[in-house]
Parts: sequence; C-alpha cells; structure tokens
Amino acid sequence: MKHVVYALLILVFVSCKQTSESKAIHFNQVTVEPILQDSTLSIRAIDILDDGNLAFAANNGVFGLYDVKKKRWQTAFQNYDTLRPQFRAIAHTKTDFFMLSVDSPALLYKTGAFGSMTLVYREKGEGVFYDAMAFWNDQEGIAIGDSVDGCISIILTRDGGNNWSKPHCDNLPQGLPDEGAFAASNTNIAIIGDETWVATNTGRIYYSPDKGHSWQVRDTPIVKEKPTEGIYSVAFYDAQNGFAIGGDYTNPDGKAKNKIRTEDGGKTWNIVAPNLNPGYRSCVQYIPDSEALGLVAVGFKGIDLSSDAGDTWKHLSDKGFYTIRFINDHEAFAAGQGGISKLTFKK
Repeated sequence: MKHVVYALLILVFVSCKQTSESKAIHFNQVTVEPILQDSTLSIRAIDILDDGNLAFAANNGVFGLYDVKKKRWQTAFQNYDTLRPQFRAIAHTKTDFFMLSVDSPALLYKTGAFGSMTLVYREKGEGVFYDAMAFWNDQEGIAIGDSVDGCISIILTRDGGNNWSKPHCDNLPQGLPDEGAFAASNTNIAIIGDETWVATNTGRIYYSPDKGHSWQVRDTPIVKEKPTEGIYSVAFYDAQNGFAIGGDYTNPDGKAKNKIRTEDGGKTWNIVAPNLNPGYRSCVQYIPDSEALGLVAVGFKGIDLSSDAGDTWKHLSDKGFYTIRFINDHEAFAAGQGGISKLTFKK
C-alpha cells in the first residue's frame, strides 16, 4: 500500500507539472497582418462578438463589422444632426451591438430593428465625457465617464440596453477633483461574474460586488501626480488576479510606477517591474488560459509581453496600437491609428 501511495503522488506531481508547463508562455515574436487600413481612422474600441466576428467604432461616426470567415468588412457612418460622433466605447450582448460617443452630447446607440442604429441614451452638459462600456450579461450593462457634480459618471441598463439610468452622486463614492478616466482603449472597466472594477485617471479603483448596485473605492500606488498620468487600462483574469497599466502619454518612456498588480481581488495593489519597460501603454489584456501569467500590453510605442504576471516584459514589436482583444491563446485583434490588424504570437 505504501508503494501505491508513493506511485500515486508521483503521478499527481508529474501531471501537475505537465499542466503547469502546458500553460507557460514561450512567445518570442508577433506577426502583424493588417485587415483594415484607413489613414483617417483612429480606432480605440473593438469587440469580438459571440459569433467570432469583429466590431469596431471610431472617430468621425465610423463603425463596422468584420466577417472573419469571409474576410470582408461592412462599414457605415452614424450622424447626429450635423455632428459626426467620436466613438471610443462599444459593447455587445447576444442580440445587440452598442456604441457610445465621448464629449457632449454623449450619444449611446443600440442595434435597431430595421438595420440602422437607434439612439437609446443622450446626455448633454458641462463635463460630460464617457470613456468605456461593458455588459455583465444580456440584460445588464454599464458605461462610465468623467466626474460631473462631484462623482464619476455611471450609467446602467437592466433591460438589455433599451433604457439607461444615471445614479445620483449620493449613491456613489465621492470623486476627487477632475477625476475621470482615459478614453484610450475601452478597457477602464473589468468584469468577472457580478464583480466590477473601474480604473480612473487619479489612480483609484472603483469596485462593485453586485453589478453596480453598490460601490467602494480603493487607492493604488500607480503614478498619478499629473493630469496625464494614472491608470489607462485594467484587466482581471479571475476574481483575484488583476493588472493595471498606464503612465503618462506625454512622457511615454517613463516607467517608474506605471504597472500595478493585485492578487486579492483589488483590495491591495503593488507596483511591479519598477523602472523596467514597458513605459506608457494604453491597454493591457491577459492571454487566455495562461493561469494569470500571460499579459500583453499595447500602446503607440509598441507591443510587449509578460510571461510571469508582469514581473518582467519582452518587447515584441514597435508597431503601435491603442487597444487589443484576444481571439484565443495566441491570436488577437489590435486597433490603432489608421486601422486594425490581426496579431499572431509565435515561439
């Protein structure tokens, strides 16, 4: 019996070792394949739909859909009177696509019943500026924006995006002066189950355990002394492991305190890779199925990868992008100034 137990222990150890090794990230290069090229476009919001196709919304009212199998684009313009909205936030449910513009008036559109987009929310006023949007499920969604009247702007839907409401500041944590978010990559919001984390330009993380019904706020040690500093992007692999990146886009090589990590669901955050590359990046995402070890960060200075949860980084490309979304554990779509590309990470 003793020998049988030892044999079982060895088998378990070997199996665990093999599983761990299978999750290791060994990428050393990335290929960049442009799939949409248009020098007039600045694309900061992309979303992979449930059918695997890719949606985007951009400046000058442009939005579009990429059929992955047919490798074909459909693009259109959305006007509001004489305005061409600047879209930097999008999201989707199983049945609908949503896009939200920055600045005042903020305009939130939903897939219409007759092939056109329908305006479902409009907000006008001083300081109105929305930055990111996401859904918990097919009925409940959230968008966040800069502070108005003493608290960050949050709008919520509980009916599939047909109607949106804005909680009063009395029901939200008090905002800091000029607190908001950077509309840089549509990744100011991270959702795992019912839990939600919202990152701001003042280096704070707003946390809701219950799909936006209640909120707490926590400070982080990320660089945040200047208006152009703070958190630009936050991602969570699971309910415990999260990562945020930012810095200062006017000083993109600054890297002293621009990367932070949590291992307790955002209760505490610690600086990682201090004074090490990468510097400023506008988006960070976990590599799927990497056990919270694989991270990719993109910005206009290039693409960087970490295989150890952010402790060290490898610069893979100088090609600049604003935002990235993974298709699987080695392919992704990335968008930026002038178009969208497919990225393939290789050993």
